[in-house]
Amino acid sequence: MQYNGLLLTFSKEIKLFIGAFVIILSVGYYTGLLFVSQTSTASPAGIEENYLGNEEDEDAEVMKFKKSERQMLTIVHTHILSMSFIFFLLGILVWLTHLPKKLKLFLTVEPFFSVLFTFGGIYFLWAGISWMKYIVLLSGLLMTATFTVSVVLILFQLCKKPVAGTTLNQ
Repeated sequence: MQYNGLLLTFSKEIKLFIGAFVIILSVGYYTGLLFVSQTSTASPAGIEENYLGNEEDEDAEVMKFKKSERQMLTIVHTHILSMSFIFFLLGILVWLTHLPKKLKLFLTVEPFFSVLFTFGGIYFLWAGISWMKYIVLLSGLLMTATFTVSVVLILFQLCKKPVAGTTLNQ
């Protein structure tokens, strides 16, 4: 089956539908990043404090307590499931773009590793392996970078004119 560049052949209506989905998906993803910045988890120390608490810091602006095992399992479980689904759907769209195969492979497989390293790393950090905060930060940055590049490439290709004579109709 020929799928390379298939996105370019879709009708205006289907491209609009896909574009609306990708934009709303992006709003949800970046709102999550705003939440991360609000909880001070955009730095290694903030990541550690968010999951392990700061009860010993009497000068802390916001008192945070170590998350319970139930809270951690809920965070890890829900994020791994939802992020896997997000990157699966986005990956399907990336494979339909007209791009080099190796770039598509990286953009569609790497996020799954980042999801595992980010949320698995959060659990291991909570369990006492403090250097995992650096893995969490790096994998989270890489996950966001691949998400952003994928979205930009998809939206760019949705805006391109269809290839002559190959538009898929209703």
